[in-house]
Amino acid sequence: MTRLNLVLLLAVLASALYLVNVQYESRRLFTEMERANAEGRRIETERDRLQLERRLQATPQRVEKLAREKLQMRPATPAITHYVAYSDASTAPAAADGAARAASGRLP
Repeated sequence: MTRLNLVLLLAVLASALYLVNVQYESRRLFTEMERANAEGRRIETERDRLQLERRLQATPQRVEKLAREKLQMRPATPAITHYVAYSDASTAPAAADGAARAASGRLP
């Protein structure tokens, strides 16, 4: 009987130590999870702040001001606008020949 009590006592002690170890590990993992959640919230807040800052930096008024001040750009006006005409290379000699004939008075 004493031997059975000793075995049962050892089983209870082992079970108690295992329970303490599991509780400790559970608490450690819980605090680690809370730390990770807090870090996630901090990163999310930082991302929101950076997106807001990016939107503020890209306003049309700010871009125009920087273009005027730092790049020395100015708004386009009709007085300084240059128009470029497109001419197809394959029709350019024929058009020039037709213009020359029209100027000389000889039309085909």
